[in-house]
Amino acid sequence: MPGALEDIRVDSDSRDTLLDDLLNTCCARPFDLLGWHRVGRGLVVRIWRPDAIAVAVIDEVTGNNLGAATPIAPGLFELTFVDIPQPRAYQLLVTNAQHHQFRASDPYQFSSLCGTEPVIRHHWLHHTLGAHRHSATLSGHSWQGVMFRVYAPHARSVSVIGSFNHWDGRLHQMASSDTGIWRLFIPEVTAGDLYKFELKDQNRQLLPHKADPFAFYAQQPPGNASIVYDSRQYQWQSKAWRQHQGLDRPVSIYEVHLGSWKKDNSGQILNYTELAEQLVPYVQEMGFTHVEFLPVHEHPFNGSWGYQPVGLFAPTSRYGDPDGLKTLIDRFHDAGIGVILDWVPAHFPSDSHGLAHFDGTHLYEYADPLRGWHPDWQTHIYDYGRPEVRNFLISNALFWFEQFHVDGLRVDAVASMLYLDYSRGEGEWEPNILGGNEHLEAVQFIKELNEAVYLNYPDAMMIAEESTSWPGVSMPTYDNGLGFGYKWNMGWMHDTLNYLARNPEHRRYHHDQILFSMVYNDSEHFILPLSHDEVVHGKGTLLSRMPGDEWQQFANLRALYDYMFGHPGKKLLFMGAELGSRHEWHHDGQLDWLLPEENAHSRGLTAMVRYLNGTYQSLPALWQSDYDPTGFQWLITDDELQSVIAFSRHTFSDSPVVVIVNFTPVVRPHYRLGVPGAGVWQEVFNSDSPEFSGSGVVNELPLVTEPLPMHHQRHSIVMTLPPLATVFLHLAE
Repeated sequence: MPGALEDIRVDSDSRDTLLDDLLNTCCARPFDLLGWHRVGRGLVVRIWRPDAIAVAVIDEVTGNNLGAATPIAPGLFELTFVDIPQPRAYQLLVTNAQHHQFRASDPYQFSSLCGTEPVIRHHWLHHTLGAHRHSATLSGHSWQGVMFRVYAPHARSVSVIGSFNHWDGRLHQMASSDTGIWRLFIPEVTAGDLYKFELKDQNRQLLPHKADPFAFYAQQPPGNASIVYDSRQYQWQSKAWRQHQGLDRPVSIYEVHLGSWKKDNSGQILNYTELAEQLVPYVQEMGFTHVEFLPVHEHPFNGSWGYQPVGLFAPTSRYGDPDGLKTLIDRFHDAGIGVILDWVPAHFPSDSHGLAHFDGTHLYEYADPLRGWHPDWQTHIYDYGRPEVRNFLISNALFWFEQFHVDGLRVDAVASMLYLDYSRGEGEWEPNILGGNEHLEAVQFIKELNEAVYLNYPDAMMIAEESTSWPGVSMPTYDNGLGFGYKWNMGWMHDTLNYLARNPEHRRYHHDQILFSMVYNDSEHFILPLSHDEVVHGKGTLLSRMPGDEWQQFANLRALYDYMFGHPGKKLLFMGAELGSRHEWHHDGQLDWLLPEENAHSRGLTAMVRYLNGTYQSLPALWQSDYDPTGFQWLITDDELQSVIAFSRHTFSDSPVVVIVNFTPVVRPHYRLGVPGAGVWQEVFNSDSPEFSGSGVVNELPLVTEPLPMHHQRHSIVMTLPPLATVFLHLAE
């Protein structure tokens, strides 16, 4: 690309081609024709204003009118100087067809700025691509504006269109480069301005206007424009980012869909600031250690819950601007609560303003529909084999840690990425080069993703939603694992819910379901989820799936939660689980906040979840050795006739905890239980407590061991098992 002082002596054919491209809004080298150029011993400035009938050039420093430019082609003006030795900063005085005059800046005077190749850090593409506030200096004058860069290697031309140029694609045609990155610095564009990219393919066919893949802020439908945002303006307040991470830490996650957690008094969704004022203290009061947001990427379709994102780098503006989300995260960290985001690299929708066919080719998605189209969600699939696509996704993952101080990412639909035949029948997929069904390119991407995150943020939580038996999901890549830190235990969830949905008198015939999770528990770093997927699509709610009358349903639900908190693995509850709703979750509604006021059982359940979180965190044996096989021991597995199980949890820093569950509505008095330690055992938690709306069958007195062997233990105690309840016993020191 010629510099400002180069003598551009292109032949007439090349000049004609450039001019033709410019006039037809498909010029890839606008600086070859426009801006300052040396002609002989003089300088000429060529100006492109297709909206003008006249243009004058104004010296930016002195304010002097340097003269009227001469039209040399429709929209193209030229002014020659013989007495100016060097280019100088200027503005344009434009007269349009309506004879209105206005001042305008000319981006094509900055050829040296746009001719310089930026330094590209492949896992930090968001530092370069997108719309970035920038300053430029010419002849001693400093300009403030925005540098636009977009990757579109197969486009014939790209223009920036926006609120600052009346969405006129003729005005700001971008310059191409050998790297496929188009760029243009536009002075005086400011934060809050709307923009898109106007692209033409190699056949000069106009493509649908595209939002910026790296936009940091986006407009809601139907506009769907990107918004210039200055990410440097927010000042972080909390010093508690990433202070409570680690496999040996308590993790109790409250999963939240921000738009339907609670509405304001007029029925409108809460914005980020209002959520900071209401959601943060609620989660803190309920005792959760972490919060997990369903995807907050910008997504046009509200009914997708965020799982069909178009703007991966833009937090949805449904709830406010990006600074509002930063405020919300700041408040959570101040409250000692970690923040996890749902992250969606498995697919993207076909919205015309999004990534699909971005530059007229399959730039982001596989061209082959056997790989590039998801039959379940009717969406595109990223081409994980292309380094540019992998870098795009990894940059996005790092972006959320760097720019929003998140503590972890829960990666959605990992199973759909791992298998070429996922949700496909015979003839709908092709084997890999080794003849198998493994998606080798996606596997490599996942490993590279986790390595990049943990290299830069060692305390991060990378969580896989993976529903198959793929080995080593949460094992390090150097051990041939996928490199995640955690994996959702979908098997535990399905087995446990299926077991508890049965009538208690039938549970004895399915006792293996409640025991099976420990067969494979040591294979991964599991999180036990009772997530949003279990309260939608006709499944009912957790409460409505429990058998029996109202009391039994709530008792079953309390026993379920307490059994989950006793079981090895970190915990996750979807919002509303603490209320005991009978209404399925709907993204347009809100939680049944009146339930605790109207229903004593609901009130007791809410109180129990709050108390359970506190008890869990106060007993290191319940979390410190989650992933140590020596931290768990079965005590009772063979009492299927009474549907009773018991196990003990151990750790190096505290005395053991025994968890015993009675899955029938029958009180079991004088029940002898072998325990791993002699002394006095205290009942520290009982889901049948009256304060939780239970029946009040509790063991108030200390339980003193006797030297009678039981359940492969040297000592035992005698206790009363409450009906449909879970009890925690702690050995007093």
